[in-house]
Amino acid sequence: MTAIQRSNLLVRSSNSAIIKSMTQNKLILLPRPAARGRFSLEETIAKRRSVRTFSRGQLSPVEVGQLLWAAQGVTAKPGNFYFRSAPSAGALYPMEIYTVTESGLHRYLPEKHALELMMERDLRNDLSIASLGQEPVREAGLDIVICAAYERPYSRYGERGKSYVDMEAGHIAQNVHLQAVALGLGSVPIGAFDDVQVGKILGLPDGQYPLYIVPVGHVG
Repeated sequence: MTAIQRSNLLVRSSNSAIIKSMTQNKLILLPRPAARGRFSLEETIAKRRSVRTFSRGQLSPVEVGQLLWAAQGVTAKPGNFYFRSAPSAGALYPMEIYTVTESGLHRYLPEKHALELMMERDLRNDLSIASLGQEPVREAGLDIVICAAYERPYSRYGERGKSYVDMEAGHIAQNVHLQAVALGLGSVPIGAFDDVQVGKILGLPDGQYPLYIVPVGHVG
């Protein structure tokens, strides 16, 4: 599916500890994210590079939790409202974050800072095939898939809502890339994939679409 076809369609419509905990409970609370890192913001920006070769080692719960907090984590809670780590037009937060690891497919729950087990199977090979055979997707310890539900912003902003959602995906991805640097990990942006196949692999519900894949792992 081409970018234009996707646009038209959209407008119209971890490691063993994680494996064990999720198998038993279906939900695991992630470690509390750190408020300070090893590098300054300026250093992380300067150090960021696209890394395409990873070791096969899995990421720790601390690393996974920190990356997901950077993506969509709650940063403040005034009253009953939750602010997240990436800006969102109208604070509608139409994004869904999925993780693909050796332990399976999980969905990130920002308000709980937890992972919900969706499928207990390693989908990285399938995801790599759907991404035109790109090896970083297969080799990374963690694939973060940024998905969007366009209905909410589109109902408020009309066709402009699509642009707001696409921009939000970029905000989220950049946060992840910089957080990876701060953790001493590598990452690479992946935008070339078959939208329909990725949606099927993840079992996305109607109205949700994959926009961005970010493989993250230990540098090989």
